[in-house]
Amino acid sequence: MQQIEVSRTIPAPLAAVFARYTDHAGWSSWAGLGRVRLGREGRPERDGTGCVRVIGGGPLAVHEEVLSFEPPRRMTYRVVKGLLPMRDHFGEVAFEAVPEGTRIVWRCRFESALPGAGPATAWVVRQVFARVLRKLSALTFPAARAPA
Repeated sequence: MQQIEVSRTIPAPLAAVFARYTDHAGWSSWAGLGRVRLGREGRPERDGTGCVRVIGGGPLAVHEEVLSFEPPRRMTYRVVKGLLPMRDHFGEVAFEAVPEGTRIVWRCRFESALPGAGPATAWVVRQVFARVLRKLSALTFPAARAPA
């Protein structure tokens, strides 16, 4: 079993960071992973539980199903389709308000589908997660509202 954890603090309000991260189709414009779309909408939230995020296109597309959606704190998902050298992929993305903004912790675990390839696959996944979080951090977010 391979396990990965990547974290980053983003200088923006919790609700805004959660909303931007979970706007799955919006990833196309900033995440650097190519086209991202919804293969199926969730219920009751479009990007929530039951939705399927499709990353890329054609036979190499990765399909991720959202298993739980708890705004603005947590989302879990699993890879349900894709030509990846892994199986039984389960991911969790946790969001926490901190004095500097929002801390995101992105974790996943999976089994290697190819004998001996687990560590190399984990390294690649770790790099992808870190890059996506760097790109998310570079976005402009609305400022938090001051209490009335």
